[in-house]
Amino acid sequence: MVGAESLQNGCEVYVDFRFFLLDQNKGMFLVIQDANKKEKCFHAMMLYSGFDKLITLTSFTNPSNGYVIDDNCVIGAEVFVCKERRAGKGESISKIKDAVKCKHVWKVENFSKLGTECCKSEPFTAGERKWKIILYPKGKSLGEGTHISLYLGLDDPEKLSGSKVFAEYSLRIVDQMHARYECFKVNDCDWFSTSSPSWGWSKFISVDTLNQAGNGFLVKDACIVEAEVTVHGTATAL
Repeated sequence: MVGAESLQNGCEVYVDFRFFLLDQNKGMFLVIQDANKKEKCFHAMMLYSGFDKLITLTSFTNPSNGYVIDDNCVIGAEVFVCKERRAGKGESISKIKDAVKCKHVWKVENFSKLGTECCKSEPFTAGERKWKIILYPKGKSLGEGTHISLYLGLDDPEKLSGSKVFAEYSLRIVDQMHARYECFKVNDCDWFSTSSPSWGWSKFISVDTLNQAGNGFLVKDACIVEAEVTVHGTATAL
């Protein structure tokens, strides 16, 4: 198959084909095709298919068979394209050796005055990518009205252009009253991409628990959210 560079990623072409050798003495063709009559799949990483043993050299060069006359032969092919389809994409995965954990602290002030829309932290860098913490003070999805929803997201997912990032991350809300460093810490690993730019939890902490004075999560109408991000690898579509 030629012109494969114009194919979309993951495109597959299913083909029936057979070869012809002309007996130049009799004007007749020897027809050679797959005995199983099975369609062959062509794609960007499999551009050709055929037969390792099409015909023996003895038969091919025997003058009585007429396949080679005056040092010339005539070869033909018949091709029928059965179908084309878009298959899953191949990927090239790169692992980051000695990945570095990056931490970002975000103080969310005037919490009681926040509306239903999401709030976003300033961008921060981890693994050569820009990230942000996304907070829904009134909850989102399954947590709407009852919980705080908290997510980690890429700040510029459109720049990935076919790539994705594998990151380990923790999100937490700090107990400011008791100086507990890690409260409601959650660890997870996910692939971040243009189609999935953020991951997190719709029910991170209940509104009642957050507002309870003795818990120390909300002090002087402010809460402190922390994120730790370690980028372990990237994947790029082939």
